[in-house]
Amino acid sequence: MSKRDYYDVLGVPKGSEKEAIKKAYRTKAKELHPDRNSDNPNAEAQFKEVNEAYEVLKDAEKKAAYDRYGHAAFEGGGGGPGFGGSGDFSSAFSDVFDDLFGDFMGGGRGGRKQQSRGSDLRYNLSISLEEAFAGLQKTINPRLFYR
Repeated sequence: MSKRDYYDVLGVPKGSEKEAIKKAYRTKAKELHPDRNSDNPNAEAQFKEVNEAYEVLKDAEKKAAYDRYGHAAFEGGGGGPGFGGSGDFSSAFSDVFDDLFGDFMGGGRGGRKQQSRGSDLRYNLSISLEEAFAGLQKTINPRLFYR
């Protein structure tokens, strides 16, 4: 079965700008999300098709390869590193969920781009499942971050 043209999947003309592609993707993703279309047995497949199209067209390098070679740029690892079919599936969903739930969670579109103070700090702490269930609280020494 041959794949549909990614521009047709998103309903945008070829050569569309990144913002137009993003807007079309969000509209289609909301429209075709399987949770909103439980009566449509094809909803999941259509939703995956929209995500696949967006994963390619949102990335300038992948979009250029697609515009030049079509689907062949991504088949069998063709098109060089990073052009396999796997992609980062979670990033596609994060765009959908940010759009669907971002306003309710206090984020909104503007809040996503700002990093909160200390967001680049990391501390690995191992606790057991029982400790987590019991609500264990640990104190972390802030001097460990400034060595």
